[in-house]
Amino acid sequence: MAFVLTEIEIRVLGSLIEKQLATPEYYPLTLNALVAAGNQKSSRDPVVNYNETQVLAAIDDLRDKNLVYVFYGSSSRTPKYKHMTPEVLELSTAQVALLCVLMLRGAQTVGELRERTGRLYEFSDFNEVEEALNALVANDIQPLVARLPRQTGQKESRLAHLLAGEAAIQAIIERSAALEQTAPHPSQSERFAKLETQVETLASELENLKQMFEDFKKQFD
Repeated sequence: MAFVLTEIEIRVLGSLIEKQLATPEYYPLTLNALVAAGNQKSSRDPVVNYNETQVLAAIDDLRDKNLVYVFYGSSSRTPKYKHMTPEVLELSTAQVALLCVLMLRGAQTVGELRERTGRLYEFSDFNEVEEALNALVANDIQPLVARLPRQTGQKESRLAHLLAGEAAIQAIIERSAALEQTAPHPSQSERFAKLETQVETLASELENLKQMFEDFKKQFD
């Protein structure tokens, strides 16, 4: 059954996935570790500051969706938390790694995804990345990833997860379009000035080459 997650649920679930794949020796996570993972400053967009009460509430909601469960180890009474993402959504490790990075760092290009999943899963080439992304786009349980329209001036389109619903994707597109409209565009005079500078530079380099050639010829006179 399809479901929609809140921003904090996405951050909590993404943090659990990341720590399981990147540092399995410290997984499952205690509440303190999970709060720290969600609020860390690196490899996160946006950076947040959730407290224990908020994270616990998100855990309860994720447990209702069967995506997280509480684990009690034999050596400690402190509850720890595990995720069930691959089992519930029927995903491979490669797909889970890509979804995790999209959850934690927002919309990204294929190249960025391949680079940033290095600690979670080692893709052999871009074809394997594309294959895993296509599987996420066409997931049988619910579409998990969408390709965003390519922005003007960018070579690659970006991809974003769909765990927050279609409305969140539309918000990303509208925000990108608004930033593009407000971005400064060079005037015609600025473009001409840049071209003139480039022509002058090329002319100077050509004169230097001519002089070097003349000096070279003199060696044989």
